[in-house]
Amino acid sequence: MNNSLKQYIDLHDEQLAAIERLAPAPLNELRKKARQALDGAVLPRKGSDDYEATDLNTVLAPDYGVNVNHVDLSRESTTKFRCEVPNLSTCLYYVFNDTFRPSETAGKSGDNACVESFQATKHPEVLAKYYGTVASLDNPCTALNTMLAQDGVLIYVPKGSHTTRPIQLINVFDANAQLMAVRRVLIVIEDDAQAQILVCDHTKGDKQYLSLETVEVIVGRNAKLDYYHMEESGMGTNRLSQLWLRQNESSNVLIDGITLTNGYTRNDYQIDVDGAHCDTQLLGMAIATSDQHVDNHTLINHSAPRCQSNEMFKYVLNDNAVGAFAGKILVKPGCPKIDAYQGNRNIVASPTARMYTKPQLEIYTDDVKCSHGSTVGQLDQEALFYMQTRGISLPIAQKLLMQAFMSDVIDGVRLDTLRDRLRHLVEMRLSGDAMICESCELKK
Repeated sequence: MNNSLKQYIDLHDEQLAAIERLAPAPLNELRKKARQALDGAVLPRKGSDDYEATDLNTVLAPDYGVNVNHVDLSRESTTKFRCEVPNLSTCLYYVFNDTFRPSETAGKSGDNACVESFQATKHPEVLAKYYGTVASLDNPCTALNTMLAQDGVLIYVPKGSHTTRPIQLINVFDANAQLMAVRRVLIVIEDDAQAQILVCDHTKGDKQYLSLETVEVIVGRNAKLDYYHMEESGMGTNRLSQLWLRQNESSNVLIDGITLTNGYTRNDYQIDVDGAHCDTQLLGMAIATSDQHVDNHTLINHSAPRCQSNEMFKYVLNDNAVGAFAGKILVKPGCPKIDAYQGNRNIVASPTARMYTKPQLEIYTDDVKCSHGSTVGQLDQEALFYMQTRGISLPIAQKLLMQAFMSDVIDGVRLDTLRDRLRHLVEMRLSGDAMICESCELKK
């Protein structure tokens, strides 16, 4: 067993009474299975299959500190924190370190939609029915999250309901010492319901943090979900995130993962398309400089016929940054009429930056249209030369070409105001702004 896993298993075994005391029953029931799943488990190391650039054992090795007694670690200043998207009115909620808090706009998403903590949920039957039904304990990070989770965020949109305002969840790290936050999110969009969700990650201060996150998403028949995740964290922040999604018949889902600033990030996306006539969009983008590390791993699992999926991830890497992408489209037997595309496009702007890419197709049925492609290259030198002959300086020309490179991922955002904001943030990031969301905090 890896030493980094052992320290958390020992913590669980020694502090089990304290961990279970604060957690709802569904978490404690699944916790036992998670503990069993980690017996003898070995974390994949750098260079193993689908982990060409990422070593989980190294990420989990430090003693970050786990808030077993669930003490409120957030500072007074965090009550002043805002994450503003101009002209976008959202229902705002926070997770400060590992503590859930609503804001003054909470509960205004309309049509019976609710966002609440697991511990205080008014819908325990939803938590009991869906918790742990999508996320697999075969994934060691998901098993570790499940073993240690004491609370989480439930986003529930009942049958036929439409959120009138997007739901915004802001995760903020702000503590006096290094910390691992065990974050769990359960999203249930029932039949014929619709929702738009924006999640933002931010870091305050220069401590070392680890976000160990598992997100489960269930989307019902004829339901529609837009889920955007934007990471703007610090160099000392490590993020291990797994998003598990199950789509039912005729559902429409857009998942968009955006990494603008970070430290060390590994995102896993597994989408199980379990019903016919589904539409799936999986988009991602990353801008990494300095020694930043961004790794995205995806699996779109087509288990039903007559569906379409479109996947595109784009990276811009500079300095000593490391990027990685490993993706697979799986079409199971008896699932004809699948139209699926997977793309990964990358710009490596310095000789010391590194990009690892591995797109894959695995198809076990006929009458499908599936393709994939991957490119790794530099900026078009002829285009740069042409722009300079027209009086545009080299730095501005480079920035303009990088912005254009990211445009199709940005254009995939289905919230107009968020799309405009993202264009602005990408422009700022490509201009060299290391922490581009400092203005989000309202000063006293």
